[in-house]
Amino acid sequence: MAIRDWHEHDRPREKLLHFGPSSLSDAELLAIFLRVGVKGLSAVELAQNLLDHFGSLPALLNSSEQEFCEAKGLGQAKFVQLKAVLEMARRHFESGLKKGDAFTDPETVAHYLIHSIGFQQREQFGVLLLDQQHRLITFEVLFTGSLTQASVHPREVLKAVLDHHAAAVILTHNHPSGDPAPSQSDLNLTRTLSEALALIDVRCLDHIILGDFGRWHSLAQHNQMQRNDL
Repeated sequence: MAIRDWHEHDRPREKLLHFGPSSLSDAELLAIFLRVGVKGLSAVELAQNLLDHFGSLPALLNSSEQEFCEAKGLGQAKFVQLKAVLEMARRHFESGLKKGDAFTDPETVAHYLIHSIGFQQREQFGVLLLDQQHRLITFEVLFTGSLTQASVHPREVLKAVLDHHAAAVILTHNHPSGDPAPSQSDLNLTRTLSEALALIDVRCLDHIILGDFGRWHSLAQHNQMQRNDL
């Protein structure tokens, strides 16, 4: 049965308009993006097949151009559209953070970071560089490691801070394994960088670790930024 023959409240676009985007499944959201299916498959059925093929929505969103275009029903035009949508979402969150002191709220920062590095399959370490009012100057990814660890050099963090005249920073990295809980090495790294930054009178406000499915962990929120906790 074609989607146009479904009950109005079951069609993805109409369902979104009536009940909001959060009411849609991953397959329904992807179907709206795809717009049409392929021979023998509705857009929703095609979307579900693609999710099964990639394993999850984050894996599809983070797939390479080659991986994306090799999947049935996709191609370069859809790949370009997808990357444009993701970049618009990232810029939307970034613009909100630049308007004021949003860095007292770890959830707001985490949502921005999820759109920046949250879908990456390789571990990435970045720094949010902030001015004296804790407004965003810029976000830089400084290191990309293996699937399990990234080698982070304090001198590169300090260089980024000095280059942008930052007064404070928020550290961040992703856990491709999916679990955002900090490891002992994460805590040790936070201590090392916090102490190095203190030498140049720059505050380390937080270290936010990103997992899968929108999960995240704020060391500041869990009182793990104090030296005794590290």
